[in-house]
Amino acid sequence: MAESLQNGLVLATQVARDTPVRRSANGLSFATFGETGVTDLDLDRMLEAVPAPIVAALKSNTYYFVPLALRDKPEAVRQSPAVVAGAWTDELSDSAICHRNVELGAGHRGVFISTRLMGDRFALSFEFFINVAHAFVDETGVPEQFAALVWQQAIDNVRGETSFDAWESRHLALGRNPAGENPQPASRRDRRSTRAFSAVAEPAPSSSEAPVDLKEQKIFFETSFADAVAIYLLSLALDFDYGELREREYPLLAPNMLAARLRLVSELYPPNAGYDFAVRYRRRN
Repeated sequence: MAESLQNGLVLATQVARDTPVRRSANGLSFATFGETGVTDLDLDRMLEAVPAPIVAALKSNTYYFVPLALRDKPEAVRQSPAVVAGAWTDELSDSAICHRNVELGAGHRGVFISTRLMGDRFALSFEFFINVAHAFVDETGVPEQFAALVWQQAIDNVRGETSFDAWESRHLALGRNPAGENPQPASRRDRRSTRAFSAVAEPAPSSSEAPVDLKEQKIFFETSFADAVAIYLLSLALDFDYGELREREYPLLAPNMLAARLRLVSELYPPNAGYDFAVRYRRRN
């Protein structure tokens, strides 16, 4: 049993050392620690939604579901030890972060997900799936079929995108302004960085002869693919409305364009037994 340091905090590395790791039916490594507030049924449904080919690329990751994973204190050095809380408190929640990656040695990584920061099953599932999707892309890259599809959509200037990073990198790759007039510079600290732009007007198409920024194009391919994988996994685990993913900083990708991306992902990584993929443009009564 992991021992508390103070105020109910425990080193993440100690949690990883002392908490038994389990495997879901599809082979994902995971563990739970403390008062997560998540039922075993909901956790299993979420974990087992990840198709086997994706799970195979995640062998270096173990997912730890904890009440709260704490961010570094402002005065702390960058490599300060990561800590987690075994229970929710209002005070600790102010210092918590949605997830925190911790290197555990020998090429192994622990992904500590704060279950009690999520308001519902939808939020927890998407937090987990976006982490899975980015780790998967880091390991495997982007399939050529998917890159060709999204690049044609970008050239055609289809409306919206699936995340701010995809929105920004897509337009920068084509020499367009992703934020209208007088954009403020943004630093891409990580793939889920604090949003820096607020304008959502569609930029005018650039000239087809404009040079492509290959660095931004690569970021666009990676972020749009990770987004599509995460949304696909979410659709397997839950029946949800696409509009629930809406944010203020960018317009959502047109539904038929997203459907094309998701169908391709489904062909590449078919659902596990007991899970079905479907796109419905009008919810059944």
